[in-house]
Amino acid sequence: MNTEGKVFKYPDNVDTDVIIPARYLNTPDANELALHCMEDIDKDFVKNVSEGDVMVAGWNFGCGSSREHAPLVIKTCGTGCVIAKSFARIFYRNAINIGLPILECEEAAEEINAGDRVNVDFDTGIIKNLTTGKEYKAQPFPPFIQNIIKCGGLLKSLKEGENNG
Repeated sequence: MNTEGKVFKYPDNVDTDVIIPARYLNTPDANELALHCMEDIDKDFVKNVSEGDVMVAGWNFGCGSSREHAPLVIKTCGTGCVIAKSFARIFYRNAINIGLPILECEEAAEEINAGDRVNVDFDTGIIKNLTTGKEYKAQPFPPFIQNIIKCGGLLKSLKEGENNG
């Protein structure tokens, strides 16, 4: 499994209130929520993001509240992957639960720039900056977590297991 797209770059400590401002959490519709993804830090993000694009960020991405809306809106916008130096623990778990691919790679997060094109191979953890030609190696998820992401989230993977078992 992989994704390829343009990079949107963000700083350290992007919290869940920046990813999806609390003022919009009065709707359960993920598509409606996604219209406001990142608007307080990057007002044009939703206008410019395309299917498969990649967010790259610094330390502690997704800190703040434990709401799973944050990874959900990132995924719903079409973002193919988030690469960061580190993730807040609850965001990390919520991302896996809803099937949003995330990778920790300090060197890639440091060196990849906004607007670069990258290809990310989730099976191997190889991140290739197609703009510069440089490759980075992140630790890939073990197969059972890759399966959760491939199925589109934890609940979908459990349902698929029931149907195949």
